[in-house]
Amino acid sequence: MSNTKDTLTITDNRTGKTYELPVEDGAVRAMDLRQIKVEEGDFGLLAYDPAFKNTANVRSEVTYIDGDAGILRYRGYPIEQLAEHSSFLEVAYLLIHGELPTTDEHDAWVHDITHHTFIHENIKQFMDGFHHDAHPMGMLVSTVGALSTFYPEAKGIDDPAARHQQIVRLIAKFPTLAAFAYRHSIGMRYSYPDNDLSFSGNFLNMMWKTTELKYEPDPILEKAMDTLLILHADHEQNCSTTTMRAIGSSDADPYSAAAGASAALYGPKHGGANEAVLRMLEEIGSVDQVPAYIKKAKDGEFRLMGFGHRVYKNYDPRAKMVQGLAPQVFEVTGKNPLIDIAQELERIALEDDYFVERKLYPNVDFYSGIIYQAMGFPTSMFPVLFAMGRIPGWLAHWQENLLDSEQAIVRPRQLFVGADERDYVQPEDR
Repeated sequence: MSNTKDTLTITDNRTGKTYELPVEDGAVRAMDLRQIKVEEGDFGLLAYDPAFKNTANVRSEVTYIDGDAGILRYRGYPIEQLAEHSSFLEVAYLLIHGELPTTDEHDAWVHDITHHTFIHENIKQFMDGFHHDAHPMGMLVSTVGALSTFYPEAKGIDDPAARHQQIVRLIAKFPTLAAFAYRHSIGMRYSYPDNDLSFSGNFLNMMWKTTELKYEPDPILEKAMDTLLILHADHEQNCSTTTMRAIGSSDADPYSAAAGASAALYGPKHGGANEAVLRMLEEIGSVDQVPAYIKKAKDGEFRLMGFGHRVYKNYDPRAKMVQGLAPQVFEVTGKNPLIDIAQELERIALEDDYFVERKLYPNVDFYSGIIYQAMGFPTSMFPVLFAMGRIPGWLAHWQENLLDSEQAIVRPRQLFVGADERDYVQPEDR
């Protein structure tokens, strides 16, 4: 019979004292470290973890990732099954409510979101104030935040009905803001939502409609757009989701929190990775140049973008699905020649011990930019598309954080390593 206990025994060699800390769900509580002191008046032991590489600050039921096995599940459902059988709005419902909707729940959900896609005309005027070459993502960050001033009832975050209303509005209006930002950036008049179209079909309508009386999206591109949004809908406690939770922890309204999350996504290390992949592929230029660039990467002279991931130490399951979309999209758009370079790069890298030993597998960004480019999206829209897919995940975490009794306003500790007390010196004496 085993004598093991779910505890961790720590001996503090500074004092010789021993402490027994409970282990729950594979973790120790950081506050339990506070009892470890040299003297009674000490603050207690802290855990120092730059960038939160090994710190869990939430207990979540939304998304499960096993990076070593290449597993991604939303509320328990494998991403592969959802991408094949579900729609983006159904996945959004799943993420926020925890269960797949019944037929009646689904129909009501789709109806509500479809009929909240229009934005106040003053938001459009606000958008008109941006410079003609303003980045679409910068415009999105600003206009999402501005929505909070149009819906003051959004501050009633403790009211379930009010909370639901803002969730519906944010999911519905995100594509409108995204498309309007693009149209403004290229000097085209705005194309209003069409409630006869699906969520993804309507977005394509607002992006591409010109002189036709009614825009009819290509069904293959419409399905591809929906699938790409599903694959980006959530990804656990990443930078932008953590930002959404942190802002929400102050009881800020969800529009303000989503603006902050979008700003986090705006950074090139987060939402701009697929654009970096395209630049890399364009620099390589042709298939026959791939071996030379692989050698440069191994020699530390060149960085392969789209390989490796902070979480995944196996093939990113989203990357496999995005790669599978490529032939379908190219049937409509024509083949993006960069795909040949990408596939050859992947083939060599996956057979090379250097990359295999380091577990550098393609991630979702490796192929998504190629498909977006083939569909006509400029690289400046890539982070906008990412944000549009991620909004239901952000909202699911925002709501979960709000309802978690263990959570409080986020306020990390620091290890102060600056100067001790100093006396002010007059300028003439310095």
